[in-house]
Amino acid sequence: MPIFHPDLAARPVPRYTSYPTAAQFHEGVGPADQARALAAIAPDDPVALYLHIPFCRQICWYCGCNTGVAASDRLRRYEKALLAEIATVASLCAGRVTAINFGGGSPNALAAPVLARIIAGLRQHFAVADDCEIAMELDPRAIRPGDAQALAAAGVSRISLGVQTFAPHVQKLINRIQPFEMIADAVAQFRAAGISAINFDLMYGLPGQSVIDLTETIDQAIALQPSRVAVFGYAHMPAAIPRQRMIADLDLPGAAARFAMSAAANRLFRQAGYAVIGFDHFALPEDSMAVAAATGSLIRNFQGYATGQGIGAGTALIGLGATAISQFPQLIVQNDKHLAGWEGRVNAGQMAGCRGVGVSADDRARAAVIERLLCDGAADVPAALAPALASLAPHAARGLVHLHGHHIALTADGWPYARLIASAFDAHLKAPQRHSSAV
Repeated sequence: MPIFHPDLAARPVPRYTSYPTAAQFHEGVGPADQARALAAIAPDDPVALYLHIPFCRQICWYCGCNTGVAASDRLRRYEKALLAEIATVASLCAGRVTAINFGGGSPNALAAPVLARIIAGLRQHFAVADDCEIAMELDPRAIRPGDAQALAAAGVSRISLGVQTFAPHVQKLINRIQPFEMIADAVAQFRAAGISAINFDLMYGLPGQSVIDLTETIDQAIALQPSRVAVFGYAHMPAAIPRQRMIADLDLPGAAARFAMSAAANRLFRQAGYAVIGFDHFALPEDSMAVAAATGSLIRNFQGYATGQGIGAGTALIGLGATAISQFPQLIVQNDKHLAGWEGRVNAGQMAGCRGVGVSADDRARAAVIERLLCDGAADVPAALAPALASLAPHAARGLVHLHGHHIALTADGWPYARLIASAFDAHLKAPQRHSSAV
C-alpha cells in the first residue's frame, strides 16, 4: 500500500481535465472566438463531439454537475435547440468526427427515440467516421424497457452506468437508491442488444462510506465484468454546490480513510486483471483505454481519461448543449450555463460560447507535461519549464518521484499524489481556490 502523507492527501488541487483549468475562465472569451476556432479546423482533422444533457429524473446530493429536473416541455425545447446548435456548429466545422460522447446530468432523461433523433442529426450535419465510437452516460434508474435496443440501433456502442456505490446506507445518504439487481439487469439488457463496451462510475469518500463498503461494491462490480471503471473521489464543496448541503460534514470519511479507499480500489482491480489507468481508472486488457495507456496514446479531457479515438495534437473537442465546454489548440470556451440564454442564442443561429480562456504557447507546453504525467506517469520537461523541477525536490525526498535531469517519473508511491505533483507545472494555480483534495 502506498504511504499516506496527510499533509499532501488533503491539499486541494485541480483535476486537470484541461489546462488552463476552469478556474481561469473569464467572460472575455465569446462567440466570435468560438466561431474562429471552429473555422480553423481542416477537413481531415479528427474531432470529438461532447453533447451535454443537463437534466436528471432525480437529483443526487453528491452531484457537482450542472443539472436539474425538467418537465416534458423543457425537454422538447432542449431537443429542438440542440438540433439547431448542431446545424450551426457543423456549418462552421469541416472536421471528421471520430468520437461522440453524451454526458450530463443524465442523457437518458431524454427518451431513447429523442436521443436517436439527435444522433441522426449529428450524422446528417457532421462528417461522422464509419468507425466512430458513440458513448453515452446513463442513469440506471431511468432505463426503460426497449432502451437498449433503441440506442444500439441508433449506433451507440459504449455506455457508462452511474453506479457510485452498492451500499444501501450510503445510497440513502446521497439520495440515489439503485439495488445491485437493477445494475445487473441493465448490464444484461445492453449486452443482449449488442453493446458489450460497458463502463461503471464508482465513488469513494461518500458520506457514511467505509473501506469495507467500497471493497464490497468493487467485488460486486467486478462480478459484472465492466469494460472500464472510474473510481472518483467525492469532492465536498457545499458552499459552491447547494445540493451538497444535504450531506452532513460529520458523515464524511476523513483523509486517511479516503486514502485507504483509493489504495483498496487500485489493489482489487489490479488483482482482478484490470489494467490501472492513471490514478482513478481501470480497464480490461482488451479495452481500447488499456491499449491506449499501453501505447502512450491516452489523453485527458473534460471527460477525464480518454482514448482519443484518433484525437491528438492540433485537433478539437467540440461541446454542444448548455454549459458544454469546447477545447481547441489555442482556446477553451464554455457555452452559456443558463438554459434560457443558451436556447435563445442557438435558436437564433448564433454561437453559445460566453466564457473561456485563451491557450498560449506556454500553456500548451505546461499542459503537455501535466497530461503526460497524469497519463504515463512520466514526462520530459522542456528547458523553459525546468525551474519548476526544483519544487519537486521535497516529493523526490519522500520517494514519490524520480528526477533525472529534465525527466520526471512518478514512483508507485507517487501515483496517488499525481495531480499534486503535476500542479508544480501550473503557472495559474493560486491559493486558496476551490478544488477537490489531492486524494
